Amino acid sequence: MDNKDFLQQSKDYLRVERAIQFVEANYKSRPSLDQIAESVHLSKYHFNRLFKRWAGISPMQFLHFLTLGYAKKKLTESRILLDTSLEAGLSGPGRLHDLFVTFEAITPEEFKLMGAGLKIEYGFHYTPFGECLLAITDRGICHLSFVDNKKRAAALSHLQQIWPKATYIENQAKSSSIVNRLFSLEHSRESRPFHLLLKGTNFQVKVWRALLTIPRGSMVSYQDIAVYIGSPKAFRAVANTIAGNPVGYLIPCHRVIAKSGKIHQYRWGTERKKAIVGWEAAIKS
Repeated sequence: MDNKDFLQQSKDYLRVERAIQFVEANYKSRPSLDQIAESVHLSKYHFNRLFKRWAGISPMQFLHFLTLGYAKKKLTESRILLDTSLEAGLSGPGRLHDLFVTFEAITPEEFKLMGAGLKIEYGFHYTPFGECLLAITDRGICHLSFVDNKKRAAALSHLQQIWPKATYIENQAKSSSIVNRLFSLEHSRESRPFHLLLKGTNFQVKVWRALLTIPRGSMVSYQDIAVYIGSPKAFRAVANTIAGNPVGYLIPCHRVIAKSGKIHQYRWGTERKKAIVGWEAAIKS
């Protein structure tokens, strides 16, 4: 998939996002496909075609994956699955979820240096879920965030606050190859791993490692993660750590939902979280 394809997907996503917003605001009245299409100023025919181009399935099939009943069902199924996968993932390195991710955390000494001596190369790229900022080091990906409303300066400023003493170099070509692997389904099946460099406390790293064991199409609750890392009463701290996830999508915080089945609380917007959850469910179905 080339940059033109990702640009088209990003354009399609903006309308998908608005459609999800409309459905959220009007869910009690159960809007029809015509009404949803009209909310994004398209005919039912053109909206259906756009949606299939983006998600591979129809809008109504997609919305099924966002219902409370479906989410609760996946929570139950995933708990059984994760009893095995989380145990395996937390016990050591190896294959972590469907995209094959490995990672290392910086040492306490490196933490104090605040990125001094670290070269970070970055780029802005289109994805199926809008524009993103990807940052990489010689030791792996250190940051991936989504950019809303072309606020590139704010996104880059946030990255620089995380690693204030690092040297920053824009390198679109280098980061583009990684984005292409990350968001292209044919590349995601490769055995070559994505390597991450994470900056966080021991607790945060433990939470992020747990998230990395959640397979595509599965969902768990914040309480589930707290139990699995051995801190059942710390689910609020778990939620805060998940909210501060430095590498969006690759560390799949979007696969963690409320135990009630509600899909919300995402630092890059509830609509984007629902879009990613539904997109992944469509791939798995």
